[in-house]
Amino acid sequence: MPSLPLIKISCMPSRPTAISTGLMLLFLVSTPILSHAAEPDSPILYENRVRTILNNKCVRCHGPSEKKAGLDLSTPRGILKGSESGRILQGGAVDESLLFQMIEADEMPPEEKDRLSATERETIRAWIQTGAHFRESVKAIPAVTQHDIIPLLHLRCVACHGGRRQEAGLDLRTRQSIMKGGKSGPVVVSGNPEASLLIQRIKAAEMPPRRKLVSVSVKPMEANELERLSQWIQLGLPEVNDSEMTESETLVSEDDRQFWSFQPPIRVEPPHVKQQHRVQNPIDAFIIKKLEDKGLTLAPPADKRTLIRRLSIDLTGLPPTPEEIDQFLNDEDPQSYENLVDRLLASPRYGERWARHWLDVVGYADSEGAQNEDKLRPHMYRYRDYVIRALNEDKPYSRFLQEQIAGDELVDYQSGNITPEVYDCLVATGFLRTAPDRTFANITNFVPDRLEVISDEIQILGSAVMGLTIKCARCHSHKFDPIPQSDYYRLTAIFKAAYDEHDWLKSQGPRTLSHVSQEEHQKYQEHERKLSRQQGLLQKKLTQLDPTKPDYQQKSTEVKKQIADLKDQHWPAPRIRALWSRESPSPTYIYKRGNYLTPGRPVEPGVPAVLTSADESIKFDQVSPDGKPIGRRLLFARWLTQPDHPLTARVIVNRIWLHHFGRGIVNTPGNFGRAGERPSHPELLDWLATEFVRQNWSMKAIHKLMVTSSTYRQSSDISDEAARLDPTGSLLSRMPLKRMEAEVLRDSLLAICGQLDETPFGPADPVEARADGLVTSRRGKAGWRRSIYVLQRRTKIPTLLENFDFPQMGPNCIQRGESLVAPQALHLMNNEMIHQLAVYLAGNIQNTVGDDREQQIQQIYLRALGREPDPEETRIGLETLQLLEEKWNTQLNNKQSSSNSVQKALSSYCHAIFNLAEFQYID
Repeated sequence: MPSLPLIKISCMPSRPTAISTGLMLLFLVSTPILSHAAEPDSPILYENRVRTILNNKCVRCHGPSEKKAGLDLSTPRGILKGSESGRILQGGAVDESLLFQMIEADEMPPEEKDRLSATERETIRAWIQTGAHFRESVKAIPAVTQHDIIPLLHLRCVACHGGRRQEAGLDLRTRQSIMKGGKSGPVVVSGNPEASLLIQRIKAAEMPPRRKLVSVSVKPMEANELERLSQWIQLGLPEVNDSEMTESETLVSEDDRQFWSFQPPIRVEPPHVKQQHRVQNPIDAFIIKKLEDKGLTLAPPADKRTLIRRLSIDLTGLPPTPEEIDQFLNDEDPQSYENLVDRLLASPRYGERWARHWLDVVGYADSEGAQNEDKLRPHMYRYRDYVIRALNEDKPYSRFLQEQIAGDELVDYQSGNITPEVYDCLVATGFLRTAPDRTFANITNFVPDRLEVISDEIQILGSAVMGLTIKCARCHSHKFDPIPQSDYYRLTAIFKAAYDEHDWLKSQGPRTLSHVSQEEHQKYQEHERKLSRQQGLLQKKLTQLDPTKPDYQQKSTEVKKQIADLKDQHWPAPRIRALWSRESPSPTYIYKRGNYLTPGRPVEPGVPAVLTSADESIKFDQVSPDGKPIGRRLLFARWLTQPDHPLTARVIVNRIWLHHFGRGIVNTPGNFGRAGERPSHPELLDWLATEFVRQNWSMKAIHKLMVTSSTYRQSSDISDEAARLDPTGSLLSRMPLKRMEAEVLRDSLLAICGQLDETPFGPADPVEARADGLVTSRRGKAGWRRSIYVLQRRTKIPTLLENFDFPQMGPNCIQRGESLVAPQALHLMNNEMIHQLAVYLAGNIQNTVGDDREQQIQQIYLRALGREPDPEETRIGLETLQLLEEKWNTQLNNKQSSSNSVQKALSSYCHAIFNLAEFQYID
């Protein structure tokens, strides 16, 4: 180490004292960095001081035993190899070195007490500034390799010089194709960037051509990017083997894998309980055991009237009719309840009800969102219909997932033989097209816009299917769960053949398929021909009208309106909003801190390491027996639906439980990780998950199991002891009282008033924004269709639904909130549609029982509340109807018939019933 320079301090006395000498020595020792500033030609060596600093402050988390972020700072080789994000050193460029960036930002070490002192920081800075030298001989990765350049060329050039387009015969996707050149010959001269045609064209702003930038959504190469490309050519286009860049699976430990949700479910025997007489099935044994441990028991069984209303709304989203109630009450078959369950599960209304739950978690919407235009998705309804059909058919959940994740890779759709199975598999991939997507226009279709779509789809997949917040690892390794950043990008690589930020299809026209059935094509063509004929006749009629006759203007206006009406009746050409593999995906790189401009090391397709054993890996280059490659997404979907997968079955049975019992066994249904809540009944969750698989992934079988349990059939009565020992109801010492969701409230109002049009499927019913600011759906000839068939435009949600907590899809909704706010009551009190429905109900009641007021009250109670009124309620109802009739008589001032006053009184009474808490809550 060079000797320290002599520094003269003018304030010191000419004859130094002991104190002044000590101060001077202290000053000199504390500022050794000055020696390097004085001798810039003398490089600082890692072994001199840097190794000690890193060993003291960093190696605990970034060493051979624990390589957080894939970084080992204990050896020169590990330092040069870098982290999961790529190189951490840029010799001579301190500000570009990730190691110093993290230290300077106080992100490493994370604990304040461990952070580097000012002197230590300056030592690291000076070491990097002078070239980051090591005394030991270490095989260093070249300063620039193909992995610095290939992602750059994909970003700036491959749109025109890649797999889809090769203008001038030039392909810039690989080192080999770059060396080969194009029609003009070689484009690079190894070792001579200035003589390289590629550099010349870029510098001359001829590549990419400025006039074509917007059309391909590409930006010109930045100065620092051009410098990097030139340096690569200058160095002779060096390559490194991928094996040198690959990080061994040391980022996830065996301890990480022992967390409860990362272990396969284990089936345990139901426990023995004292109250064996309440055990209808194993669910009850698990629930009662926990209650008995607390000195509690289930609440008494609910009565049959309560059960049929609860069950009907839970399974179909609609209340039972008076006839259905009467039939159930008079059914003395011991299996009457089980038979009722079977009938409701077999109803086509079941699929409409439970599809809505699935559409929430996948973020379904009929518009693109992401910008103010909120462009419509005219073909998205097909996915909604697919979900309804799949649930009604009780398609095994394993198959349900496989079709949605890899339907295009399951079937041969390109043959042209579009069977119902092929059609369903293509439509099912709409699951991967639900996220907000602004990439339908050139100016909103750049790489960052595309990456946002991919990121949102990964969030939907992770939260809806896997119960993991995987998206958190996009910019850095997950803060709570053992999901390194590399796992996020390995997962995106699985979808790269379909979602490639460097080979993108716009979100609307180009990313749709025309593979519908021949029958649908013919129906569309016949419809359009019919409209064209009608329009032609009207146009001819318009030209034949005389300008000289006095009624010309009136007739001309009428014909023009008829022509305009016909234009509104045109159907969009039948297409499918799908996702499909397009082959030849670009390589996947980890983006440092999620920034697409700073790619790190390449990664191969893979699943989260914590969900596999240390010596297990999923091969994504498999071929089928006929020699054809098996799609990456299909391999992933099969891995997800393995019988012993730790998460897949647990997540879905927990979600079904949530909707039946008001809260999940894991009450964070989208997060089964360390930051999520622990299961209230872990053994029950595992038993349900294994039973689900044993029952061939049948959702209807799990529904039946849950709703036939004594736990589900208990009343909502709460004892003092239960209020004290189970205040939140998490132990299920009573059935929770649940409020109607937005769609259930709207659909129930329509049903009891005879205004529910039960026509299924097809394009969504339009909505309109009124002058008063309310958003409403249009009434058809037979009434209003169910809420699931109403257009779900992100910026125009019907006000009734929005007021009652219909979710905004950003990008999806894992668990709805439940508010209790004034606009809800005000809407039910004042809304014009609600008043209109009350008139419809009053008319139906009069048609059914005539003018007998007591019978009218009884019918209203049966339809709206599922029960008959008690004597006191009947008395109050009769008095109320009398007062209302007198009020309307006075208000109408006897100018209208008394029958009108009677009808208005009955309508007002019906309207009051709509506002009862008993109507809006499910006991």
